[in-house]
Amino acid sequence: MNRSYFRAGLCTLIAFAANLTCLPAVAQVSEEALESISTPDQVETSIGTLEFFDGIPSRETAKLLYDNLDFLRGVETFLNGIPAASVEGLRLGQESLGGESSNQVVIFDQLMDSKPLFLTGNTDTVYASAFLDLQKDGPTVVEIPPKTGPGTVNDAYFRFVIDTGSAGPDKGEGGKYLILPPDYEGPVPDGYFTARSTSYVNWLILRGFLVDGKPDFSSNLFRTGLKIYPLAKAGDPPAMEFINASNTAFNTVHANSFEFFEELHSVIEREPIAMLDPELRGLFASVGIQKGKPFAPDDRMKKILTDAVAVANGTARALLWYERNDAEFLAEGSHWKKGFVGDSWEYLRDEGMGGRHLDARTHFYYFATVNTPAMAMKLIGAGSQYAWGYLDSEGDYLDGGKTYKLNLPKIPPVEAFLSVVVYDPQTRSELQTGQPFPAKNNVRDEDTLVYNDDGSLDLYFGPKAPAGWEANWIQTVPGKGWFSLLRLYSPTEAWFDREWLPGEFEIVE
Repeated sequence: MNRSYFRAGLCTLIAFAANLTCLPAVAQVSEEALESISTPDQVETSIGTLEFFDGIPSRETAKLLYDNLDFLRGVETFLNGIPAASVEGLRLGQESLGGESSNQVVIFDQLMDSKPLFLTGNTDTVYASAFLDLQKDGPTVVEIPPKTGPGTVNDAYFRFVIDTGSAGPDKGEGGKYLILPPDYEGPVPDGYFTARSTSYVNWLILRGFLVDGKPDFSSNLFRTGLKIYPLAKAGDPPAMEFINASNTAFNTVHANSFEFFEELHSVIEREPIAMLDPELRGLFASVGIQKGKPFAPDDRMKKILTDAVAVANGTARALLWYERNDAEFLAEGSHWKKGFVGDSWEYLRDEGMGGRHLDARTHFYYFATVNTPAMAMKLIGAGSQYAWGYLDSEGDYLDGGKTYKLNLPKIPPVEAFLSVVVYDPQTRSELQTGQPFPAKNNVRDEDTLVYNDDGSLDLYFGPKAPAGWEANWIQTVPGKGWFSLLRLYSPTEAWFDREWLPGEFEIVE
């Protein structure tokens, strides 16, 4: 290259660069546009006054904003971590009774009464509960006996794995199920209903129906027919152990305090990375909960998270009691809310067009357990449906010091049974009163319930039974609130068409 040309080109570049320094600091745009993207030197917000110099936050403002960011992520960690913490609470509760391995099954031989803390458990079916450890045992076989009611396997984040029994592929005829670990790469034998989980820990929950209003049949069914063992030990499976949890006090509910984050950390530390997507992993890691790292917040962070869990717990309760979407009620004018907000067992908004319905997921897992399509989908004569009664006819919360009447029209829309169970708003477990079973069931209590002349049924709720209605009375506690769940097993078309609707809770005194 000619050196004179090079010198000339270099001089041109230097001149161009020099001219750049003379350009204005801000492009010539409209005042409105500039104002929309700029930050004033002082901004009043809900968290205090924010101070800036030419858009640069002061150190005090930066600290305030970081504290607020950690607080927000702490709140979101609680709301989104409830499914995992809830399964962990169930696992720890079962372990406290001696159910430490998959062949050790907790069974409610005489049904679940009000002694245990168990999120909205029922008094209507015989529960058999086991926790699978796929990391320790590898592929695990579950033999379901014939005539078993609806059962389900859920993963460690309360996601659906597979149904069993009447709602499962065996259709109540019984069969062998094979649950595969998330990282299993070996051969898969024939002859099983096979499902792969996303986690190592999985909850198996089975329900057996009452026969002649009694639990004996299903209790014996599980004790003699249920088998759980590692596939590798199919030739010599370990003996089954059954632990009767009826009339036993124990806790399965996750903490609503700082301890919640420690429970969640235990789950994240144990389970494979891929159990959760990067978004959730990132959220939990932002408050110090990450696989392979200790959860050890400093005093500042512990104080923030303690505040965050208090706000988040209150938020979950607000989602339960004050519904903002009228579409979530059973019908116009009804104060009964659907069991699954959004009608989706996957918690999808508008069939997935709106993504994950985060509030619906929080709503459900804060007060309930078990995730299965059979509890949400329209399955005539199969599965189950639910409605949540938590307000009276005037839209006020239910007061245990008052007496209410609930009318249930004749011909309940079920092939199996309908029940009403009363719960404690604090524990979201069965209300503890002088009645061991705070519930009424149209089949179990058929011989004692008093029906009206038109075939309808009036149930009464209050601290004392109204004279003449003792058989239809469920006791409540003065000074406490309460709520109820209406359960319909094997619902008919009349339920889905809303031809049959429960009445409202009417104050009678």
